[in-house]
Amino acid sequence: MFSHLKQDIPSGLVVFLVALPLCLGVALACGAPLLSGVISGIVGGIVVGFLSHSRTSVSGPAAGLVTLVLAATSALGDYQTFLLSVFLAGFIQIGLGILRLGFIANYVPSNVIQGLLASIGIILILKQIPHSVGFDINPEEDFIFFQRDGENTFSELLNIHKYFSWGAVIISSISLLLMFVYDQLRWKVLRYIPSPILVILAGILLNQIFKNFLPEFYLSEKHLVTIPNVNRWESIFMFPNFSMIGHTEVWYFAFTIAAFATLETLLNLDAVERIDPHKRLSSPNRELFAQGVGNSLSGLVGGLPITSVIVRSSVNIYAGAESKLSTMVHGVFLAMSILFLSSSLNLIPLCSLAVVLVVTGFKLTNLSVYKSLYKKGLYQFLPFITTILAIIFTDLLTGVLIGLCISFIFILKNNYKNPFSVETENLNIGETIRIELPNQVSFLNKASIKDTLWSLPDHAKLIVDASNCNFIDHDILEVLEEFKSVVALEKNIQLNLVGVKDHYELNDQVQFVNILDKEAQQKLTPDEILEFLKRGNERFVKGKWSEKYFKHQVNATAFGQNPIAVVLSCIDSRTSPEIIFDAGLGDIISIRIAGNIVNQEILGSLELSCAKIGTKLIVVLGHSNCGAVSSAIYALKDGNIASITNKIDKAIETSDPITKQSNPGNEHIFNHVVKTNVLNSIDEILDSSEFLKQKVDAGEYKIVPAFYDTSSGEVQFFHTVQTSPKRD
Repeated sequence: MFSHLKQDIPSGLVVFLVALPLCLGVALACGAPLLSGVISGIVGGIVVGFLSHSRTSVSGPAAGLVTLVLAATSALGDYQTFLLSVFLAGFIQIGLGILRLGFIANYVPSNVIQGLLASIGIILILKQIPHSVGFDINPEEDFIFFQRDGENTFSELLNIHKYFSWGAVIISSISLLLMFVYDQLRWKVLRYIPSPILVILAGILLNQIFKNFLPEFYLSEKHLVTIPNVNRWESIFMFPNFSMIGHTEVWYFAFTIAAFATLETLLNLDAVERIDPHKRLSSPNRELFAQGVGNSLSGLVGGLPITSVIVRSSVNIYAGAESKLSTMVHGVFLAMSILFLSSSLNLIPLCSLAVVLVVTGFKLTNLSVYKSLYKKGLYQFLPFITTILAIIFTDLLTGVLIGLCISFIFILKNNYKNPFSVETENLNIGETIRIELPNQVSFLNKASIKDTLWSLPDHAKLIVDASNCNFIDHDILEVLEEFKSVVALEKNIQLNLVGVKDHYELNDQVQFVNILDKEAQQKLTPDEILEFLKRGNERFVKGKWSEKYFKHQVNATAFGQNPIAVVLSCIDSRTSPEIIFDAGLGDIISIRIAGNIVNQEILGSLELSCAKIGTKLIVVLGHSNCGAVSSAIYALKDGNIASITNKIDKAIETSDPITKQSNPGNEHIFNHVVKTNVLNSIDEILDSSEFLKQKVDAGEYKIVPAFYDTSSGEVQFFHTVQTSPKRD
């Protein structure tokens, strides 16, 4: 905490200078004793700052609770009884922190939080512009849109000309210029002084010059910070009326204050973390505990309710604070101000502070945030802009609640529209519809799931996969049970309901398996089978494998097989045909031999597969980085390996004009040899098997060459081999 004194002490001073008039203004707006706002600022800075884990959040009297304080004070009859409610509210917050209820902050959408920040920025600009030109008549109205004098934020701007002060305009203009120039140049002689402090010192100096040399521009007391004089120590504090502790209204407002202060604190804490350049997180439960202690102490000594406040927190961050020492320093300065510094601080022009807050406002409502959320679409932008408008025209909590309602509507709509994935797969047995449920399936998904299931056509094959679900709401289970026991039966829909855990009260149901019978196998043409293999490899490459139900496929194939293709591939461990073609048990006859060469036994196996088992497609599959081809290129003839490499030599000889153009180790040359070897194997099959040649010529069977890329997982079916290695 003490490792960044050079940043934290100046930033704490800046926050103090901004917080002081805000504390006084909130107290004035609440109709409370003027020093009650400063007392709560001191407690929020020192006590809450010390107990909190947040490095940058600043706590104090909150403008968002002004209406609540007015209502509570009026209903309870006097301020001391109200202090009792604040005291009790603190203990309620301590309990909320101990019960670890701070998690609710995680359920506020980021677009609402960004709307909160942007709206605070706009309000700062709108409310501080009048002060920057000398309109300082009603500082207590800085926190509400509809003012008690009949004006509002925008109509007040139209009244600026009635109270225009050239002295304030000159100080504001020079202060604004100084902030921009200073941040650009960072003069070495002043590098340890933040620009807001320099602006305030310049404002004091300019006003003193006006007083002595240009009296017509001089700003009088009503345009300056006003700290009341403290004559007696005991006059600072007020104490709760504990005799009223048994009254229900006291407890009602205690819970109300605790609820509003908790919500505003959690919202502001999330917002502060968002603008923190280091994105440091703090425990919301610890923050509630700290706020509870602060509110109890504030109520005990006469202060207003405390929350984390975004204006002071954002000023703290933009002033360069690195640790919570800055917050505590600001609290110490507040304490010193009412005891020893009132005469000096009463020289600060309100227009100087207004410039600091206007610049902070522009940083909070940065145009890039609007552009970013607009590009993300209406679902993100509309709750964001609604939150901004609602906060501007009401107050922080009401605006956030309105923004949450809009966001919730979009969440409901989005859950209705896309709570799960629906895909149609063309498998061997025909078209299959697959519905994959997400990790969490709640009642919000009920309508869309029901609509999807009930709209399925008659005689469909449906897979409902809940394998990835950690939770399924009881409402969804009822929908699935109704569909399974009634709708699926009446519409003759074959249903595979898989992945449902036992404690969901439903068990897996598998009524069909992706296994062909003899009749379906014989109806397929070679071209249709080839398309199945291509789509299977496409699923493999994309990582979207179809569900196999191997346990059920074992039972389904126990008494016979009806495969769709026979694949002659290499023994390489990376080229398992069943996997790379996303095939199930019994779908493919796999013949594997090094270099996918052909011999008499291979020919016999191919004829047996086609003539007796019923396959109509033969795929001869080579692959990249083939060890057998490499051995042949480098003339490896040891032992029985020669029986393999000798057969591959023909492909090398055929490719010899190509291999001479480049290093045989070149990938393009190597793959050219592999593909040539595949075509040679097909020629040998047709030359050596009269049965297969007749069937292929008649169009009943088909033999296709293929090349598997071990780096991408993709299978390329080809007919000829390009002679140029550059085009291979």
